[in-house]
Amino acid sequence: MESRVLQKVYEFNGVRLPAISNDLSPEETRNLYSQQYPEIATATITGPEVVGDKLVYRFSRAIGSKG
Repeated sequence: MESRVLQKVYEFNGVRLPAISNDLSPEETRNLYSQQYPEIATATITGPEVVGDKLVYRFSRAIGSKG
């Protein structure tokens, strides 16, 4: 039996975002990517889902109303 560490990958709006570091939590990664993608700051995180040899997490925009 062989074991190995699966690499994390993040998706947001159909864009695949590589993990900045496999040691960071999804919340820490979301905070770092919020500099480039401000909508991620309030996104919910789903996953992980195993796809091939990757752990895929998805950021989904929070739906709400202004006002």
